[in-house]
Amino acid sequence: MNGGKLKAVLFDLDGTLVDTADEFVVVVQQLRGEHDMQPMDPARIRASVSNGARALVTLGLGIDPQDPVFESKRLRLLELYSEVLGSAARPYPGIPPLLVALAERGIAWGVATNKPRAYAEPLLIALGLLAPTDAEAQVPTWPGVEYCGSLVCPDDVNERKPHPESLHRNCRDLLCAPHEAIYIGDHLRDIEAGRRAGMYTVAAAYGYIEADDNPADWGASARVDSSDQLTELILNL
Repeated sequence: MNGGKLKAVLFDLDGTLVDTADEFVVVVQQLRGEHDMQPMDPARIRASVSNGARALVTLGLGIDPQDPVFESKRLRLLELYSEVLGSAARPYPGIPPLLVALAERGIAWGVATNKPRAYAEPLLIALGLLAPTDAEAQVPTWPGVEYCGSLVCPDDVNERKPHPESLHRNCRDLLCAPHEAIYIGDHLRDIEAGRRAGMYTVAAAYGYIEADDNPADWGASARVDSSDQLTELILNL
């Protein structure tokens, strides 16, 4: 923590805070089915979720982003995702206890994601982690958990991760300096963004990691192989 008091914990979304892979497995398999393609190994889809919709289209259909039909297929994937968003996604097992511990200590938390707000916001609301925009909305509750204090999406910044702009905005929202925050993510770009922002970084090796990738090579301040390890690590900083 570079000698600073911890004031905020920031998370990447998919593959770090929330396990959304089962929804994307369904969507990619459905997209393949629309093109008379056989289902593919779900593990390959899970590993690629953090790379975003474009990567999932390339993986699922085997087409290059330069293909004239690529954009229509990307939009179709997002349409299919909208239909299942929040249906199977869940916070990783160690996350709710961690958020309770942060609330007890007055430590804020937020999310910096490359997922567009049109999907990130309703997902977090559906999971009971972000305050609903509709006061009468029925959402799950997590006893002792405070709502997300800052959600920053690509729509909110000029430069997406690995640029540190998202994390700097989180810090402004949460009234802390970068050296008073940590960032947790399951991709090299997350760790790079955190390092460039001047934060302590944690590699979430339990997330969506490609077979040829190694979190040990990302240069993070620390690494956890299970979400259940986060609380002990963070509270001991």
